[in-house]
Amino acid sequence: MAYRLLPVADLVINRANDRHGELENETAAIAWLFNNREAHMKALARDIFEAGEIYEPPLVSPSGERFVVFDGNRRVTCLKVLEDPRRAPNAELQESFAALKAKWNGSFPDKIMCQVESDRDRIDDILFRRHTGSQAGVGQSTWDDRMKANFVNRTGKGNAVSVADEVERRLSAAGMTPSRRKLPRSTMNRLLSSEAFRNRVGFSINRGRFEYTHQEAVVLKALQRIADDLAKRETVLGDIWDVDGKRAYLDKLEAEGLLPTARDTLVKPKPKAVPHPAPSPPAPRPSPAPTPIRRANLISRTDYGIAWPGRLQRHRAIWEELQFHLVLTEHPNAISALLRVLLELAIENYIDQTTLAVGANDKLALRALKAADDLHAKGKIDAKYLKEIKKFQHDDRLISADTLHRYIHSKDFAPSPEHLTALWDVLANLVVNCLKA
Repeated sequence: MAYRLLPVADLVINRANDRHGELENETAAIAWLFNNREAHMKALARDIFEAGEIYEPPLVSPSGERFVVFDGNRRVTCLKVLEDPRRAPNAELQESFAALKAKWNGSFPDKIMCQVESDRDRIDDILFRRHTGSQAGVGQSTWDDRMKANFVNRTGKGNAVSVADEVERRLSAAGMTPSRRKLPRSTMNRLLSSEAFRNRVGFSINRGRFEYTHQEAVVLKALQRIADDLAKRETVLGDIWDVDGKRAYLDKLEAEGLLPTARDTLVKPKPKAVPHPAPSPPAPRPSPAPTPIRRANLISRTDYGIAWPGRLQRHRAIWEELQFHLVLTEHPNAISALLRVLLELAIENYIDQTTLAVGANDKLALRALKAADDLHAKGKIDAKYLKEIKKFQHDDRLISADTLHRYIHSKDFAPSPEHLTALWDVLANLVVNCLKA
């Protein structure tokens, strides 16, 4: 542990703070803190102004010539915005912070004492123990369930199962462990911290148990390569620190043919029927009419296996509104508009990430078809589903791009929960695959 006096200008607000998950850059992280914790930020800024200092040194880690803040992002953000109120995301906040700065007693601090840690595992251990109470915004805010999930998905800490222990046990049993080198468990846990990445390697953690989803021999070969890369330090913690880093590493293994493919998928055997003596036929009774089950939200509350990098921050916000907040029976117009936006953004993400050739004037239906063709060529979707997306261009069908267009622009064409769920059920596979690109 070391404490150093560092220039505030050299401190970088963490774009991957566990409060919000990965965002695009420092500016987006500052905006998120004010947009989602405005009252807390104002209270904290006034406390810093009245005290003339911050009491707890921020926890930072070197990154090039600057230092990324891992704990104390709110405190450092307040100092940065007090120093330059133009960094606040709206005019009202800019005026508020400028007024505080004008009343500052003495010279404004351009350096603050920081706790500097270069070991990222130690940083995670410190973070895990610190977040206990909010104190109305002046103290550290308690993590909610999503923030805790972001932490677990990023680091692998707090999982009921240690993935690294499970992997090492299986490699050892197969005589495939790295020779004369210790496997860095924390780095392995971080790489395989979420189901999206575990599934790519060919296994799952289901109800606290390790399960192969693909042929064991193929999965073990992939895990052996990962273990070798980590043990030999050819891949280190900094390489897989965020979603893009993890994805890039697994993409490299996939390009080398080391990850399992669809043909390696395990098919779960159907349970054998146990013969029973034929019962006596019951007296005929009228069957009750089945009760239809309706989703409350457009997107069902299941895990679609999407790893959310910072560049998809708006995509994720829209997804979560459609999955958790907007109710089909109460907000059909808002849902119809956001569904179209999500589809367009997802397809654009796929085009950008795969450098897929599209025309500048290609309409939504054609872009969807080109993305689907590319996904089919890569084995991500089957021919039957590709045929469904081809029909998406036809204006005479309810499940079409024209329907989404009319939801936005027609005063006479109103969306219904049934039509919206039908649309999503057709488009979900395309949207999810485009977001995973």
